[in-house]
Amino acid sequence: MKRSSNPILILLLILTASESSTAQEVEDEREFDYTENGEKGPAKWGEIKKEWSECSNGTMQSPIDLSNERVRIISDEEKKINYRAANATVKNRGHDIHIEWFGDGGSVVINGSDYPLRQAHWHSPSEHTIHGKSYDMELHLVHLSTDPNLQNKIYVLGVLYKIGKPDKFLSKFITSIRSMIDKKDEEVAVGMIDATDINVHNKKYYRYMGSLTVPPCTQGVIWTINKKVRTVSMDQVKLLREAVHDYAEKNARPLQPKNSRDIFICSPVDEI
Repeated sequence: MKRSSNPILILLLILTASESSTAQEVEDEREFDYTENGEKGPAKWGEIKKEWSECSNGTMQSPIDLSNERVRIISDEEKKINYRAANATVKNRGHDIHIEWFGDGGSVVINGSDYPLRQAHWHSPSEHTIHGKSYDMELHLVHLSTDPNLQNKIYVLGVLYKIGKPDKFLSKFITSIRSMIDKKDEEVAVGMIDATDINVHNKKYYRYMGSLTVPPCTQGVIWTINKKVRTVSMDQVKLLREAVHDYAEKNARPLQPKNSRDIFICSPVDEI
């Protein structure tokens, strides 16, 4: 049989094979994904790594539905939000778009314990639901205490969004996010960013004990979900979904069992 010696054909075959290999590497590099019945989907997270076992075995996992069946209304605790501008970067982590603060981006103080702000990221659709209702986006502000005497060192403040006017805070990063579409680990410096601009100073909010919503699903996380639902534009949500890899276009972990956990609605004393 006569073999082709056409150099152009040979080059095309090499390029095609290379592109196929690269695509496979991108698919295989993810540690977990959100595919409902996939081998790396939420139902399998606890089996992928031994240190992720809480994803399957934990009894205080997040997210949950925040409904009235086990809600207790309590007076507003001592909670002070003291954010300030600090240098930050935006990064495409493949499964989400992530902001990280360097230096002192401020903190939240809960009953005298200080929880410095470390990072924030977006999920779409929302992970938490209220009375069974899901929202279009959810922002998580992640705080981490270094106090060795604290048992619960992670505090997450969540904000829910519905489609409406553009979110001003997210608008700051539109150009940066567009530059990193489908580019895992791409990182862009965005200068001084103040989380105060998110406007999270709400008097009413839900509070419960849960976990991280991505592996390793660490438990003992203090969760606060603001009752006030804010707005985000459809274009902003579409961009967040377009920027991450295909397996994370909808990057919300399914609801987890409550297992008789207490859920609190914190409210000013004069409104109880």
